[in-house]
Amino acid sequence: MTLRLDLLRHGETELGGGLRGSLDDALTEHGWAQMRAAVQAQGPWDRVLSSPLQRCARFAEELGARLGVPVHLEADLQELHFGAWEGRSAAALMETDAEGLGLFWSDPYAFTPPEGEPVTQFAARVLAAVQRLHRAYAGQRVLLVSHGGVMRLLLARARGLPREQLLNVEVAHGALFALRVEADAVLHEEA
Repeated sequence: MTLRLDLLRHGETELGGGLRGSLDDALTEHGWAQMRAAVQAQGPWDRVLSSPLQRCARFAEELGARLGVPVHLEADLQELHFGAWEGRSAAALMETDAEGLGLFWSDPYAFTPPEGEPVTQFAARVLAAVQRLHRAYAGQRVLLVSHGGVMRLLLARARGLPREQLLNVEVAHGALFALRVEADAVLHEEA
């Protein structure tokens, strides 16, 4: 059986750009508007799942209450932890760690930011979570409110991209994508 998994990225956050990772900043009013606009005339969903970070969870709770569907927080679907790079912009990193940033951009699986989570571990935790979701919710349509890194990983896998192209997948704030999840976390992007 198939799980229909719609992916919604959180909107703009109060502390702005840069690598947010595990930082728990709130949405701006514009961020709320981005997310509300993305789900308008979409669904219906059987449930809403979310990263526990407030930039995702607060919207998921609001939407679940409005739709009258259950909301569950999924810690394994949090963003990649960027370690010492958290909260820093690419421009700032170019001044202090241009070599590391270049290595990360060219192959994020091969270079881990200082004190950060290796992308191989991040991918393993996200894909294990998706397998659990498939087992629990196959036959349903579920909305996952999550992060750019989680969505890039799942979309790159669904598109069959090589690992070096992970960061080439574009996922704007408030972007909504649809996946079909088969057994063993086999992913297909829906049009």
